[in-house]
Amino acid sequence: MSDNYDSSNIQVLEGIDHVRKRPGMYIGSTSVDGLHHLVYEIVDNSVDEALAGYCNTISVTINEDDSIEISDNGRGIPVDIHKDTGLSGVELVFTKLNAGGKFDNDTYKVSGGLHGVGASVVNALSEECRVTVMRNKKVTVQTFKKGVTQGPPEIIGDCTTTGTTVWFKPDPTIFAVTSPTYETLSHRLRELSFLNKGIRIHLCDKREMIGEEFKKVEFYYEGGIVSFVQFLNKAKKPIHDIIYMQTEKDDMYLEIAMEYSDSYIENVYSFVNNINTHEGGTHLAGFRSAITKTINTFFVKMKMQTKTCEKLEGEDVREGLTAIVSLKIKNPQFEGQTKTKLGNSEVKGIVDSIVQDELSSYFEQNPNIAKIIINKTIQAYEARCAAKRAREATRRKSAMESLGLPGKLADCADRDPTNTEIYLVEGDSAGGSAKQGRDRKFQAILSLWGKMLNVEKKGELKVIDNEKLFPIIQAIGTGVSDNFDYAKLRYGKVIIMADADVDGSHIRTLLLTFFYRYMKPLVENGNIYIAMPPLYKIVPKSKPKEVYYAFSDVEKEAYMKENNLDNDGVNIQRYKGLGEMNPEQLWETTMNPATRNIVKITLNDEYTADEVITILMGSEVEPRREFIEKNATYVKNLDV
Repeated sequence: MSDNYDSSNIQVLEGIDHVRKRPGMYIGSTSVDGLHHLVYEIVDNSVDEALAGYCNTISVTINEDDSIEISDNGRGIPVDIHKDTGLSGVELVFTKLNAGGKFDNDTYKVSGGLHGVGASVVNALSEECRVTVMRNKKVTVQTFKKGVTQGPPEIIGDCTTTGTTVWFKPDPTIFAVTSPTYETLSHRLRELSFLNKGIRIHLCDKREMIGEEFKKVEFYYEGGIVSFVQFLNKAKKPIHDIIYMQTEKDDMYLEIAMEYSDSYIENVYSFVNNINTHEGGTHLAGFRSAITKTINTFFVKMKMQTKTCEKLEGEDVREGLTAIVSLKIKNPQFEGQTKTKLGNSEVKGIVDSIVQDELSSYFEQNPNIAKIIINKTIQAYEARCAAKRAREATRRKSAMESLGLPGKLADCADRDPTNTEIYLVEGDSAGGSAKQGRDRKFQAILSLWGKMLNVEKKGELKVIDNEKLFPIIQAIGTGVSDNFDYAKLRYGKVIIMADADVDGSHIRTLLLTFFYRYMKPLVENGNIYIAMPPLYKIVPKSKPKEVYYAFSDVEKEAYMKENNLDNDGVNIQRYKGLGEMNPEQLWETTMNPATRNIVKITLNDEYTADEVITILMGSEVEPRREFIEKNATYVKNLDV
């Protein structure tokens, strides 16, 4: 390292150069998430055209070479020369940061995206980008490479329509992954279609054929967020019709759709200018405050108090509630770079006031529905109080015990959760092998027995009082539901290890349902894993010291073919369960970090995750039957 440090060592990066040097500052990361962010930025520009009233159709195409094309039938980006810069409108938008039509509050009333830098960032991080504009009866094209203009705009023909098409190929020197995921894009485009009723959004993947056509889908929801709630609740049993509110006030447009079901779970999603505000913010705080106040007002007004229940809390009125809170506002102030929490202080009071007025009016006109909802919240209150008493009893019991940890837990020596992991092992036999084979420094083992409780059909009281789930809660240390505290997590990895058969699959599903419903941050933060024990142990007779473990029938057959082996030339052991492995085998195949296969559970599409869990684990039979009939053909190698 040189000791000479002067002004020549200081780099001045402007515009596109800075984006390419520090892409994470603009799109969060250069992983597949950042790749998808490029798509969203261009799509958001098209949605902004729709919000302004000039576009109703958007098409997204993934080409065979992983390039992406996004088209809309909006007004078309201006192609005339900008008087102050001498650049065409297209070149200005795609090469200059903070250049766009989103700053004057006249061109676009509201906007998501990167506050005007979206198109230029996409261009900067693309190997090549081509913009085609249909405007003023002419088709104009301009091309860029790595953010640099390749020439002036060129008129290539005439047209009778208007719109913009942006084609770009992500730069492989920037992105670790350049192949977009159809399912992830589908999730976001469906979300945008729900949030902006009347917009038709197409997605086509030319990398995959279904029959004689490319894989494709169309999203169109005339009902908007009402359709969104119907979609979220289609596998649940609603207890009333959807309540819809729509208000425009002080340059703010608010839409809310809400519906209670017989579920124990709260599903409330909030958005600002089409951005999913995962961390909530002032708009969500205003909504929650309003429904708590309003329901309590009618709780008293309708004389529904009891000696044990005189006031309902927020968590009571939200149990079983599915709601979409969609706010569109001129100048949103987001907290943090990820823009997932709204910070505008004035919004809370405005939303609170609007929702109280609208919900009160609805309850006045529909007293029977008000009574149904309040009865639901009273039941939630009573269950919460019972669960609280159970937790307090558990704490008192734990305080009398030396460690407050389950008896079947074989803990590890390390206490730093960034280093430690816990295996939840099916069966005492497998648990015994795991305890003997593990690395005691950082690996803890908790043996499970029998089938877990299906929490989808039970409330919190049944969960925390369950003899098979309580040891898991106790060992992990975070608590559950509203009492969850991520800071108290005792193990950085929670690894589910069950047999590779139908019963093992059922146990994994039950545990994943439990974690998703009662310890969701563990799923969101990537703390939950699935162990992958092998199905076969293969030993060639000619080389008895060479042992190969295959994790599927396909892998077994591939190994046999690659090594020119037939059934007479090998000894094959099919593992029926983890208990058949001795400690050394279990360590080598399933627990050794250097050789094991474990699958991290991630949450890419929370709506689909919620839907599938509700269908498969909920009490409604018909949606489950339809799901099984629809998806049965995709099941391979069913072990019955």
